[in-house]
Parts: sequence; C-alpha cells; structure tokens
Amino acid sequence: MSTTLYGGIEAGGTKIVCLVGSGPDNVIAQERFPTTTPDETIARLLEFFTTQRDAGYEPAAIGFASFGPVELRPGHPEHGYITTTPKPHWSNTDVAGPIARSLGLPVAFDTDVNGAALGEGRWGAAAGLSTYIYITIGTGIGAGAVVNGAVAHGLVHAEMGHVIVEREPGDDYPGRCPFHGDCFEGMAAGPAIGARFGVRAETLEGADLAQAVEWEAGYLASGIRNMVYILAPERVVIGGGVAELPGLFPALRRKLAASLAGYPGLAEHESDDFVVPAALGGMAGPLGSLVLAEQALPASG
Repeated sequence: MSTTLYGGIEAGGTKIVCLVGSGPDNVIAQERFPTTTPDETIARLLEFFTTQRDAGYEPAAIGFASFGPVELRPGHPEHGYITTTPKPHWSNTDVAGPIARSLGLPVAFDTDVNGAALGEGRWGAAAGLSTYIYITIGTGIGAGAVVNGAVAHGLVHAEMGHVIVEREPGDDYPGRCPFHGDCFEGMAAGPAIGARFGVRAETLEGADLAQAVEWEAGYLASGIRNMVYILAPERVVIGGGVAELPGLFPALRRKLAASLAGYPGLAEHESDDFVVPAALGGMAGPLGSLVLAEQALPASG
C-alpha cells in the first residue's frame, strides 16, 4: 500500500478490532472492545474513527470485515447487512450503511474470514500468490477463497466449513453442527474436539492429544481435498486456535497426501509449503480490512 491511510474493522461475534493505518508497519491507532448490541457497537466504531479524524488521521476509505452470514451482493437492498446470524439482536442489521453515512466515506464490506484471507495474501503466508484458500479453525470453521487475486463471491460468501468430510476410523462422535451434524465444522471445530475429550483442545496432553491430532488431521485433509479439487489453490493457509495443536501440520500433510492418492500427481501438493500456518495471527483480519478499504476506492490510472 501507499502512505494513504485506511480504516479497518474486523467485527467478530465476541470482539471488535478497529484501526487506522496503511499496513502492519504503519498502524496509527488501534482499539479492541466487546461486541455488544448493534447500536452500542456501531456508536463505538463511529467514536473511534471520529477521534482519529479529529487528530488528523482521516482514512480515505473503510474496510468492514464482519461475522456473518452477511449480504454481499452489490445492489441488493440489504447489501452490508448481517443477516440470519444466531447472535442475539444482530439478525437483519445494517452495519456497513451507518458507517458510510455517518463518516461520509466509502465502505467495502465482506466476511471476517475473507478479510483475513486478504491480509494473509498481502503480507502473510500467501503473499505473492493469486489463488489460495484461508481457513480459520476455532469455535467454528470459516474459509475464504481468493481466485485470480479476487475474493470469490456468488449468491453468498463461501461456506466451505460445511462441506462433507469422511469419518475417521474409530471416531463415533455424532458431530455438533446444528444444520448438518457431521460436516467439516461439526467434526473438526474446537468445540467438537472438546466434546470428545471433555476438556478444551488446547489443554490436551499425552494419548488424548495424539488421538485428537490424528482425527483432526484426517478431517482437515478430507475437507481440504474438496477444496483442492474444486479451486486448485496454490496454497492453503490455516489459522485459528486449533491450528496451534502440537504436531497438527505434519500429520495433516501426511493425511492429505494419502487422501489425494497421487491424483493429479503434483509435487506441490506434497510439499511442506502447500498447507501452512497463518503468518499474521490475530491481526490477519484487521489488516485484511485495510486491503478491503483500499478496494473501496476507484482504481487510479
């Protein structure tokens, strides 16, 4: 990015991160606060950006990367809305519109995971690539696909966390997705690991940890195989708390190679830099919202 300043918002179900800057080496201001009611949360966002404007740090545009589901279709009457979310009080809420109207700035709107994907593509583990997938594995599983440099959108944002996965041998857990039961998210998100073993995934040790990693790697390999065959990514980047399980990535690479079974026979699929940890950690989404903001402005030249 140039030295132009942008505003960024990552809106999660539990917390908001907002910032003004131009990239990881130039964050002028940053604030985190809980996600409460829509009115209170939007008021705090407006206060943050108004304060920065008064201090001489007015952004040229704002990127808003939000929890969902959200309406992303340009021209749709509810574009910029959070739609059918289970989070109380937030369903059918216009979040991008009040920001744009109150601040008089262009606002680009997308999902939180797509924002993180853009951040990893600009400054992180997918830098320099044009087609890649970012997956976050925590309380749920979200994934964003960047294809030929642009986030893939259609009728709705990608919901790759709900693809079908093959059941791992010896695992009789029914799955916890309220819609599909044993889909990718239902079997591999953090709470599914905790439900099997009775403790949070990050506290597992010994034989339980080894078993959890083996099953988790298998479900990830199954889900990623779907993505590899449909989108042909150059790399898969994985973030979120579950990605920090010790030994997960070597097991995942081994299981993915077995799942692909030599087809289509690309050496890249078996390399250590095909499936990699996220590089930006918790800043992937907030920084990616700056990339979104940049996209809200007309292309120069």
